[in-house]
Amino acid sequence: MSYLNIRADKAITYDAIVIGSGISGGWAAKELCEGGLKTLVLERGRVVEHQKDYPTSFDDPWDMALRGALRPEDREKHKYTARAGFVGETNKHFFADDRANPYTETKPFTWVRSHQMGGRSLVWGRQTYRWSDLDFEANAKDGYGVDWPIRYRDLEPWYDYVETFAGISGEPLGLPHLPDSQFLPPMELNCVEKHVKKRLEKQYPGRYLTIGRVAHATKALNGRGPCQFFNRCDRGCPFGAYFSSNAVTLPAAGATGNLTLRPHSIVHSIIYDDSQGKATGVRVIDAETHEVIEYKARIIFSNASALSSTQILLHSTSERFPNGLGNDSGELGHNLMDHTYRVGAMGRFDGFEDQYYSGRRPNGIYIPRYVNLDEATATDKFLRGFGYQGGAYRENWSAGTNQPAFGADFKDSLFTPGDWRFFITGFGECLPYHDNKVSLDHATRDAWGLPVLNIDCEFKDNEKAINRQIRADAAEMLETLGFKDIVDFDNEHVPGHGVHEMGTARMGRDPDTSVLNGTNQVHAAPNVFVTDGACMTSSSCVNPSLTYMAITARAANHAVAELKKGNL
Repeated sequence: MSYLNIRADKAITYDAIVIGSGISGGWAAKELCEGGLKTLVLERGRVVEHQKDYPTSFDDPWDMALRGALRPEDREKHKYTARAGFVGETNKHFFADDRANPYTETKPFTWVRSHQMGGRSLVWGRQTYRWSDLDFEANAKDGYGVDWPIRYRDLEPWYDYVETFAGISGEPLGLPHLPDSQFLPPMELNCVEKHVKKRLEKQYPGRYLTIGRVAHATKALNGRGPCQFFNRCDRGCPFGAYFSSNAVTLPAAGATGNLTLRPHSIVHSIIYDDSQGKATGVRVIDAETHEVIEYKARIIFSNASALSSTQILLHSTSERFPNGLGNDSGELGHNLMDHTYRVGAMGRFDGFEDQYYSGRRPNGIYIPRYVNLDEATATDKFLRGFGYQGGAYRENWSAGTNQPAFGADFKDSLFTPGDWRFFITGFGECLPYHDNKVSLDHATRDAWGLPVLNIDCEFKDNEKAINRQIRADAAEMLETLGFKDIVDFDNEHVPGHGVHEMGTARMGRDPDTSVLNGTNQVHAAPNVFVTDGACMTSSSCVNPSLTYMAITARAANHAVAELKKGNL
């Protein structure tokens, strides 16, 4: 890790400070450093060195106590993440200690956090889809939220740019509502998925099935190895095959000689100078010593994750901004969104018993949105839409755990692959509601004495109607396509389970109704940029991380240009 300088100097003024080193923070660091700016990255957690600090990446279930299940004491340590089911013995070291980082809930919300160098880029699902003008124009057309200040044409070259560097595998479909990316070779559908694709597209014109578009290099890319189909991605990828800040953007930033990363840095607030009319630095609490330190910079990027960035802005008060930095509109903290999650159907397929698949593909299938695209696909049941993810697999030896059998024949049967199963689960769009919000709870403090966030958010009638349609359509499609023993489901998850929290410091055209402008600058403090999920004005129904990357690269390059012109 020779590229990484962790000796932050509080005596100097940096050109730029980036708060957070996750998916968007890594991109901000790369672009600012490559633009020639001396950049300080403030990371709340520890340093995680690529390859070296992935301790469970090659462990098998029998190498771990409880075969990888979470111990009771760890379940309390990760009580919020455990709700979502994403944490276990193999990856617990990549999730925040919820005891030191509490939050309060007016309504239930599952906030999954990863406090270390790389943030959630070490544990994310890696699904990467471009948004389209169907998404960027939605608010303006149906009146929910405010109009995005950008359109697809503004992000298209930046999608091209980040995809080429990050490495996105997939296949082109030519759909205007799901634009194609710059693709590496796609992963292969298995035999049942190919069968479903053929029948689905014949039975349901306008519905398509494709391999998931994922941030996995399927061939060597810029010194990174190709995916090995281990499917242990949330333990860290020693090959660098999947995109993470640790394997991709932070090394690129470090190679410039312009990067300094300071770990164990709890950001207290962004410092705003009323006399200068701009932000001048960041106030930090050292997580280990509790020392308060101030670092100065000419521009500041907040990439701490959607809710953490908003928490910092709310706590950044001054005479000019008594209710939080940039909160002239009163919209800071409002319009929180997530995708609906774990609703769909599954079934058994008879056939293809003589076929299997090789490896453990870390990816599934995707069925893009097919409702409310135009007049022909419009419904009066709900606004916006949904897409499906899922896949086909064969049951393994564990299918025998509930069988009342014994003896040699039974043992031999455990070595025979079981039935083919297929499932799809929907991701539904959440509308931007003003009363889905976060605020500071001054009665509850974290381990460093800072007020925690209170979260007050729920899925409303439109999201519930979308989920009903997701469930009904999933069951109908599986029945039409010949599946047996179909089970439809809706786990009725509260927001946060999708781990796609967005909004609370939205972009917009009007400073009276938004926090950020079209280049992600705080309207009244233009040397402060917010390019993580907080900036999102609507939520689409596809995974947002690729859009965070493109938005961040675009904003960072704008910041570099404006700084060099003397405009910031």
